[in-house]
Amino acid sequence: MLEQPLKFFVVFFVVVEPISLIPLFSGLTRGATREYQRRMAVKAVWVAALILVLFALGGAPFLAVMGISLGAFRIFGGVLLFLLALEMVFARESGSRTSSDERAESRRRADISVFPVAFPFIAGPGALATVLLWFGPVHIARQPMTFLILLAAVAAVLAVSLVMMLLAEPLMRLMGVTGVNVAGRLLGVVLGALAVQFVIDGLRAAFLVKPG
Repeated sequence: MLEQPLKFFVVFFVVVEPISLIPLFSGLTRGATREYQRRMAVKAVWVAALILVLFALGGAPFLAVMGISLGAFRIFGGVLLFLLALEMVFARESGSRTSSDERAESRRRADISVFPVAFPFIAGPGALATVLLWFGPVHIARQPMTFLILLAAVAAVLAVSLVMMLLAEPLMRLMGVTGVNVAGRLLGVVLGALAVQFVIDGLRAAFLVKPG
């Protein structure tokens, strides 16, 4: 019963990549008071949680209304996660998270919790796709325990993200940019393999002809 939730936790943790929040949050809040940093971190996690819960509850019905099968979305989600994995392995700044214009805007904003921290860095396209892939097949009325366990895994990753942001400055001094990049690359390798498995599962679901 815990195998799938554990696998989801690993995938979701790698996609959100809380370690990458260390240099991001440290840079966006450099020179600010501890109270401001704490307030931005807590608010960002709450906003991201709200976005992710909404996708967990309404993602599958939305796909059904749009006529998109879970197999098709699994293929797209796998490709998207694979691109994220490549960016992590080669330590490139993720264009799927934020653009240069968005980065410039974030530097001008006093409140950085909603944008860019909550979205697109925590609850970005990769995280939303992962939530849809895993919560989509789960019917909350028939599988409430599975739904709650997956939701607990989301909460655990968000809790780790909050800790990373609250401890961003000391962790940045401890790990340095090189340490953060090395950890990100290792997680990228794991995500790449999982992304390929998503594509394989999606192709199998889309094209496998059941015997009549």
